[in-house]
Amino acid sequence: MSAALLVMALRDPATTAALDATGWNSLIAMARAERLIGTLAFRLEGLGVPDAVRPILADTRDDAAREARQAIWEADRARAALAPIGLPVILLKGTAYAAAGLPAGRGRFIGDLDILVPRDRIDAAADALVAAGWEWVKEDPYDDAYYRQWMHELPPMIHAERDRMIDVHHTVLPLTARPTPDAAAMMADAVLITDGLYMLCAEDRVCHAAAHLLADGDLQGGLRNLWDIHCLCEESSERQDDFYLCLFEKAAHHQLTAAVWRALRLSHHLFDTEVKAYHVPIEVDYKLRWSDRAFISRLLARNGWGQETRKALVFAFFVRSHWLRMPPLMLARHLLTKWRKGHRPQ
Repeated sequence: MSAALLVMALRDPATTAALDATGWNSLIAMARAERLIGTLAFRLEGLGVPDAVRPILADTRDDAAREARQAIWEADRARAALAPIGLPVILLKGTAYAAAGLPAGRGRFIGDLDILVPRDRIDAAADALVAAGWEWVKEDPYDDAYYRQWMHELPPMIHAERDRMIDVHHTVLPLTARPTPDAAAMMADAVLITDGLYMLCAEDRVCHAAAHLLADGDLQGGLRNLWDIHCLCEESSERQDDFYLCLFEKAAHHQLTAAVWRALRLSHHLFDTEVKAYHVPIEVDYKLRWSDRAFISRLLARNGWGQETRKALVFAFFVRSHWLRMPPLMLARHLLTKWRKGHRPQ
């Protein structure tokens, strides 16, 4: 058994009618492990499910709704903190989807508050947040310097009273990564959600999600991120006939063509995302490449208990994520420094 069971339930909720008790246990365990239990609960709303499952899904929907309210409130507190210095809050990922009422936000697990600010204003943003009650999580000088010199965000901060994390980004990939997305263009094209709260435009939302999934991370929680991409594409392509051409143009500008195209191929294959092939002005098809199969195997690496399987493949993608983030010599120096700091001789 693999997470293909979860993929099928999200893609076609009616297939869950054939599940027995073991199948339901596995589905719920996988959904929890992939942080897709809220999404699954909303996908199954209104369908017949076993009596033992119904309260689990109902509680999950309540939890997801409460979490969305908390995330939006936290975003508003960041807006209030940054307003005096003239900085709008550009929301990223789950909080943006929830605040804008996008399908991608329905039941979505929302962790930290992620915001995007201009790099030349990032110190002013940090000072304003500290004044409003946020505190630095990482006090180690090396970690602080590493974040500020090489990463796409400040070290994480947490609010002293609300115990909620905020990640302040100035771009969407580490500065050491090979692609260099145009963060200034993303901010310039951001769209208003409500007073003082913005999100990336439709094409940039997909570019960011694809970058996060394929050009930065190790695919931990990858199914959730791929479901984001599926929902974002379905919603945007329904409203905009030339959405995919605009997306490809944006992806090329942000040096994310490879990540976006692979994300669309994977989403089309796993979630049946409706995509549009082109022969002009560019050649685009969605046939799986041989390398896509390794990504699919990694995405589906769960057993019926929700535990990760295919450990060698998982480790290979972990190594790949570090390889993508920085050049080999820099990576070796960084890992050696972190090892020395963690090694405490008795």
